[in-house]
Formats: sequence, C-alpha cells, structure tokens
Amino acid sequence: MNAPPQPHSNQHTQCSPLPLAGQRDSFFDNAKYLAIVLVAMGHVWEPLREGNRTMGVLYMVVYAFHMPAFIVISGYFSRSFAFKPHQIKRLLSGVVVPYIVFETAYSLFRRWAHEPGAPISLLDPWYLTWFLAALFVWRLTTPMWRSLRHPLAVALAIAMLATVSPKIGNDLDMQRALQFLPYFVLGLCLKPEHFKLVRTWRMRILALPVFAAALVVGWWAKGNMNTAWFYHRDAAQELGGDWWIGPLMTLGMFGCSVLLTACFFAWVPGRRLWFTALGAGTISGYLLHGFLVKGGIWFGWFDHDLARGPMGVLLCTALAVAVVTVLCSAPVRTALKPVLEPNLDRFFREDEAAARAARTAAPAEGPGTADRSRVPAGV
Repeated sequence: MNAPPQPHSNQHTQCSPLPLAGQRDSFFDNAKYLAIVLVAMGHVWEPLREGNRTMGVLYMVVYAFHMPAFIVISGYFSRSFAFKPHQIKRLLSGVVVPYIVFETAYSLFRRWAHEPGAPISLLDPWYLTWFLAALFVWRLTTPMWRSLRHPLAVALAIAMLATVSPKIGNDLDMQRALQFLPYFVLGLCLKPEHFKLVRTWRMRILALPVFAAALVVGWWAKGNMNTAWFYHRDAAQELGGDWWIGPLMTLGMFGCSVLLTACFFAWVPGRRLWFTALGAGTISGYLLHGFLVKGGIWFGWFDHDLARGPMGVLLCTALAVAVVTVLCSAPVRTALKPVLEPNLDRFFREDEAAARAARTAAPAEGPGTADRSRVPAGV
C-alpha cells in the first residue's frame, strides 16, 4: 500500500508559532523596539536633512510609516477595552499620569533651555506628548469603533474632514488625533491571521521593491511636497493648499503608509532576539529621547560641519540607536516606574469580580507565569 500523503509544509512561508496564553508575543515586542529606533533616527535626521537630499528622502520615507506602525499596534492591543475597572485604572496609570508628568517636564525643559516664556499647559501637547493625549482619546472611543459596521470608513471620513478644518485648535492636539485616527481603528479591526499574512518570505521579498519604489517617490517628493503633511498636525489650508487637497492627501497617504507598514511588519522577526525584551520599554525610550534631541538642536550639537558630513550622519544615527536602546532597558524602566506605571490602587475601589477571579486562578499560577494584562497596549 502506498503511504498516505503527508500534509504539505513550507518552512519558508511559516511564521513563528503563536504565543501561549499569558506569554508575550515576541513579534510585537520586536516591532515596537524597531519602530522606536526608527522614531529616534528620524528625530536625529530632522536637523541634518537641510541641504542633504539623501537624508531628506530617508526622513520622508521613515516618517511615512513609523508612527502609523506604532499606532496600528496600539489599536490592535486596545481591542478588548470596554471601560472595565482594571482597564480604566490601566489607562490612567499608563497614559494619563505619564502625559501629565512628561508634558510638564518638557515644558519646563523648554523654558529653561530655549524659550523662557514658554507656557505650561496640559491641554496643548508639545513635541512627543501628543501621542499620549491622542492614545487617551482613541482608547476611550474604542467601544464605539468596535460596534460600528464599517469603522475604518468612518474613521477615514473623520480624518478627511479634519484636514479641511483649520479651526479645530490645539486642545489635546486634536488635529493629529483625528488625522491619525484611521491607523488606530485599523489596528482595532486586525486579527492575528492578518499579521500572519505578511510574515512570510514571499511578503519579505515583495517588500524590497516596495521600499525601493518609496525611495524613488521620496526623491521626487523632496522638492515637490511639503514634509509637514507627514506630521498630520495641520489642515490643508495651513499648508498652503486648497481645502480639497486635504481629503485626497489623507486617502493617498493612508494607502502609502499602510503599504509601507505592512512591508515593515514583513521584516520584523517573530522569534525572540537580544532586543525583544526592550519592546516592553518603548514608552520610556519614546518619552526620554526627546530631551536629548531637542537639547542637541537648541545647544547647537547638530550645527557642526562634522555632524553634517557623511561620517557625522552615520555617527549621529548610531548614537541615536544606542541611546534609545539604553532608554528602553530594564534599569531605566524600573527607575521610571513610579511615573510610567504608578500604583493607583489606593485611589480606586477594589474590583471584587477581578479579585475573586484572581483568587480562583491563583492555585494554577506558577512563578514563571506572565500576566497577560500587562502587555503594553501603547508604545
């Protein structure tokens, strides 16, 4: 008798196995770490790109997808948000408190180092803190998006309308919150199998010509497009365009950003590597590296001819990667835990249902069991 046919398997198209319950997924930790590295690189390249077309092109391509990738992941891990007591507590301790602390710290730093009369306002996010303000707004609206029949279409319509509304104002940087909203909603709509689709060798190979095409388009766009479009913080009229350009740019940039984000995810390793654990600390790397970048700009570190030459650019890039890596490390996270993950239990009533469930599950837990609820839903 002939042997029964064996099921077909192709190791080149298989992604790493899904994590067991209670375990962190190395893929997402790797993606968050690599994305924060790109964020730091982009911020360092910003003062070095003037008069350097190559740097300007790389800057535009990176800015086309690094924050969208972050926001997609944030949306993906916000799918279960339903205003439960422990979720509200986590939102306040992991988003609101860090926002208050770092918005105040950045404002004081700005007044000390650059602009003595700069205002201190918790309603007008400055520099990096806009993401925390936006994440707070997005997370609160999660149940609504989860209940809509076509949430992504609605989010895109809102983003398009925002680009034709220059009077939205700066409160909580709502212009950015609305224009980046579709990426968060996209993350809410994704499932594990969607990420599995892009984590194949075929997609990795296809990603190469896509990134090459992005560089070509970026080379053309460098002299023909306002880079501020990538920041999503202004209406079309504020960028010197007609109102109708805003909705078209919203759709076009969303398509390009999602395509590049998918290509980025295709090349993110799924196995545990030396930097995987750093993915749990990207919030500290994100919030802290801005002090060094802004300080470098204000104190003239990037104005030297050495920094603007080819070797200087490589050195600045390497330093950015090294510094943000250190800022994501466990010792830094531990030192900042009182402000990044403060214990707010004393301010809340005890969640009796959660406590009862914890007592029931306690005998099955071992010393090596990870708490799935602590998987970061943001940066």
